[in-house]
Amino acid sequence: MHKLLCKICGLTRPEDVLVCHSLGADVTGFIFAPGSPRFINPEAARALPSGSGMRAGVFVNAEAAYVLDCAQTARLDYIQLHGGESPDFCRKMGPERIIKTLWPQSLSSAALQKEMERYAPVCAWFLFDAGQSWGGSGKNLNFQMLSEIRPPRPWFLSGGIGPHNLADALLSCSPDGVDCNSALENAPGVKDHERLRATLSLVRNLRKQKNDTPAFTDFHAEI
Repeated sequence: MHKLLCKICGLTRPEDVLVCHSLGADVTGFIFAPGSPRFINPEAARALPSGSGMRAGVFVNAEAAYVLDCAQTARLDYIQLHGGESPDFCRKMGPERIIKTLWPQSLSSAALQKEMERYAPVCAWFLFDAGQSWGGSGKNLNFQMLSEIRPPRPWFLSGGIGPHNLADALLSCSPDGVDCNSALENAPGVKDHERLRATLSLVRNLRKQKNDTPAFTDFHAEI
């Protein structure tokens, strides 16, 4: 069994990134979608501390050249595609570093399964978010609905995840990782350090209970 990963997204400030690293966040995420209140330019993201974790960048229907330039400049390990990007686009970016977002509440069970099968060959991870389409909503998914899905790739649970609902979410479904953003903020891009501590403490406790072992990059072996 693989370790439950914790990704903290929407980071813009060095002090927040440093707290994430000190608390053991596995992935730090930066949003490169113009118009987002958490937008950061690639040069500013590059200057933020890396620590020992992985770095992911979020893009929404961006041009390929922009994604590739940001990935290089900001030293990204993962490219999270949060729009309607095609499988061919994912393939061009490099399947081994793609986190592809899907919206389960906008699809029937059969349609969701079809989408997962369509994207599985061109991504390393799925991320399931609330809402109906592109961009993050900050709303909660129907966790119970996700208990019956069997994704062909490891997956992150997203959508309003924080210390207030993390335990319930993990009791209802079994993601390989959780993606936290707006529920840990005092304002867009400004993380609340106490909520960061509470969330990552819950993740650590769950790991101890399950006696899981770290294996983020193991998933690449299937690509």
